[in-house]
Amino acid sequence: MTIQAATPYLILNGKAQDAIELYRTALGANVEVLTRFGDMPGGCPEAMKNNVMHAALRVGKALIMLSDGGPDGGPSGGGGSVHVALDLDDEGELRRIFAALAASGKVVQPVIEAPWGLFGAVDDVFGIQWMFNRSKAPA
Repeated sequence: MTIQAATPYLILNGKAQDAIELYRTALGANVEVLTRFGDMPGGCPEAMKNNVMHAALRVGKALIMLSDGGPDGGPSGGGGSVHVALDLDDEGELRRIFAALAASGKVVQPVIEAPWGLFGAVDDVFGIQWMFNRSKAPA
């Protein structure tokens, strides 16, 4: 068996649709899959019909999946933290995406010139932690 990819899956506790809109604007994400709980056979509670059961967003060559979570809310606590690290090859695009997520979120680390290239970090309005990287060209 060979692992083909490791894909971040964000559980957003009822905020998935808002996150999709932010990521479309900030990251240029394209929605490849969007299934709501109400789309599933067998029904669900009325209050959950429009909640996102599963979405897959294409961001450049990468895939990010997300959901509102199940009827009992989001994931159980007690785990470690997860960050989504974005590697970009264009400084202007890195700074644009950083600013778009930071506008409604919180800057953890402003974009700086690190020994390996540019680096910055943002916690977005949904509590997702994003890290930005642009490596220096080889000498």
